[in-house]
Amino acid sequence: MMFRIFLSLVGLTFAIWILRGFQVLGFIPGGVLWVGVLVSIATGILTAWENSKRW
Repeated sequence: MMFRIFLSLVGLTFAIWILRGFQVLGFIPGGVLWVGVLVSIATGILTAWENSKRW
């Protein structure tokens, strides 16, 4: 479950980053992109932690 959320957040952040680079979503501030990156990293850490607890 957590892994799906992680992949979704990474995909969404990547899509926003690409579309912002092409000026399709140029109105989105860089702070929103950084929040997406940080939330993706935090979710990845939580996913790894959750998977390590199963052993």
